[in-house]
Amino acid sequence: MHTPDPHDHKPEEIDASAGYEKTDVRVTGILVFLTALAILVAVVGVLTYGIGKVINAHLNKEDGPDTKWTKTADVRDLGDLPNNPAIQKKMSDIVNSFPTPRLQLDDGEQDIVDLHQREDLLLNHYTWVDQGKGTVRIPIERAMELIAQRGLPVAPATTQAPLMTGDHRPTLTMPLTNGFARTGYEQELAASEGEGTSQK
Repeated sequence: MHTPDPHDHKPEEIDASAGYEKTDVRVTGILVFLTALAILVAVVGVLTYGIGKVINAHLNKEDGPDTKWTKTADVRDLGDLPNNPAIQKKMSDIVNSFPTPRLQLDDGEQDIVDLHQREDLLLNHYTWVDQGKGTVRIPIERAMELIAQRGLPVAPATTQAPLMTGDHRPTLTMPLTNGFARTGYEQELAASEGEGTSQK
């Protein structure tokens, strides 16, 4: 068997007359690849467009016809809202045209300010609780002065804890025994024996 000798290998002759290696560039392969890529992009685009149309048609069918609850507003032509008061007013008109309840749009937290003002009014002034009964709410500062002068009210000492609604004091009726107590089975057995002797 003949073993090839590495020294017998001769380098391939290269035609350098064109000034470049012609076997490295195949324009036909590149054109085929670009054509296939363009066809693939076109097919995928058509498929995604068709799928989107089908999905939108299904969603529109589920949503039903447009009503006042599904009103849409195109705000793309409003431009830069923070710098244009006229556009801000137009945006406010669009938002206020939506039916209630709407999101709270007050950035100044006026509702919280009003709440604190009502709380301060109740805490710092005399107000009626029930004018018919003559019950008055006094300012908190005055209430603290009265408590400092008179002290906190003390509940009267009771020997027994007060009963809750629906409770009753238990009455213990326990027979006095010599420490021996029959079991439930023994009591039933004694009862049945007593009935047997009474029938005789």
